[in-house]
Amino acid sequence: MKLTSASPLAGLLGGLDEERRPTYAALASRIRLLVADGRLALGARLPAERELAEALGLSRATVSAAYAQLREDGWANARQGAGTWTAVPGSAERGAWVPAPAEAGVIDLAHAAPSAPPAVGAAFAAALGDLPRLLPGHGYHPDGLPDLRSRVAERYSAHGLPTTPEQVFITAGALQGVALALEALTRRGQRLLVEQPTYPNALDLARDKGLRLVPVAVPDGDPGEFVASVARTAATTSASVAYLMPDFQNPTGQLLDAAEREGIARGLRSAGTVALVDETLVDTAIDTPAPAPQAIADPARTVTVGSLSKSVWGGLRVGWLRAQADLVRTVARVALRTQMSGPVVEQLAACHLLDALDDSLATRRAGIRERRDRFHRALAEHLPSWEVSLPAGGLVLWCRLPSARSSALAAAAGRRGLRLAAGPRFGTGHALDDRLRLPFTRPAEELERAALILAELNAEMGPSNTRAPGDPVPVY
Repeated sequence: MKLTSASPLAGLLGGLDEERRPTYAALASRIRLLVADGRLALGARLPAERELAEALGLSRATVSAAYAQLREDGWANARQGAGTWTAVPGSAERGAWVPAPAEAGVIDLAHAAPSAPPAVGAAFAAALGDLPRLLPGHGYHPDGLPDLRSRVAERYSAHGLPTTPEQVFITAGALQGVALALEALTRRGQRLLVEQPTYPNALDLARDKGLRLVPVAVPDGDPGEFVASVARTAATTSASVAYLMPDFQNPTGQLLDAAEREGIARGLRSAGTVALVDETLVDTAIDTPAPAPQAIADPARTVTVGSLSKSVWGGLRVGWLRAQADLVRTVARVALRTQMSGPVVEQLAACHLLDALDDSLATRRAGIRERRDRFHRALAEHLPSWEVSLPAGGLVLWCRLPSARSSALAAAAGRRGLRLAAGPRFGTGHALDDRLRLPFTRPAEELERAALILAELNAEMGPSNTRAPGDPVPVY
């Protein structure tokens, strides 16, 4: 069981003095959200009441009441003499980043996960037709199915980045590609430059590996400042690797043009920093197509990961890593520590999906645009005090709230059947509580209903406080 120290937990919790509700309730709510969105691990032992009280400058009675509230709601367990540790209740409120099946009446806006298009079923049917020619063999393809590696290489070459199959390694989604790249390129204690905000699971990977995160803010509407900040930060911190999303960045939607990509490459090359580029969202263009791949600017010092999860369907679990052939061989050796090979049928299906991907995306883009626009209009109508981006691509809206209320909103929304991931989940520390990521991957009617729920909660909180509606009244 992992013990959570009082001082780091206090840093994640932030100041509680701005909350307009009982302090014990505010503390319980913030701990609950840390568990729900994955920043505090399940089964982690919470600090002793006295230690956390000292770290937060609170009374022990306040912390005791907060722990009691967590236990009552199912977000903590305790045994006499063994302390208190985190849990997840068996009710509908499972937490934004804890895997759970779809639940009737719950709108899940914690995940930007589109449903599968009709092409997926047809691709698997075709894959089963292809399967007999492979059955006489042993079925192991440690680097990935040769046909799939070739298709991925051809797709990069067609987009201006000459690539051979030997430069491609097939993964179980982009996240595995990120994990393998970090394992091959970094050692514990080294610095990893990351965008702020960014993809939460990549942050978790880096923390688990013992890397020191160096955040670079993604400013609103100023890519030029971002490019300069990346170069400056890489040079001053000697970051080994920079994890970047130049294509419809998650969650801001930022898209870098060709000149800005060249600037990124120059800055990282000068600092001796390798670019780890996540292209998961490159095919989700709505209004503006993505430029040529970032790796064109510096092929020798760029590792690219991609996936069919957002452009097709997450259930495929097919992705890839593209790099120089010698690094791909290193990645293959790393991967063999935990898996012998990926599944064959899914890779055969991916071949058919890639063959027809451009036509499929053209058809799907209209639906994505409609959902984006309807959700954006609903939020503008019901929440005029919010600043809501209208990205040229991607799958999410990135919202600036009138005050630091994202965590409180996420906690309250769960009790009304709306699952959210609070802004701090996408950054380091407890920053970004004035931001909220809202995917538009659900049906438009659900999105409009979500906008109404958010408007009701926002009104109940008032213009500047972060009181969570429905929080209990203290009994002492």
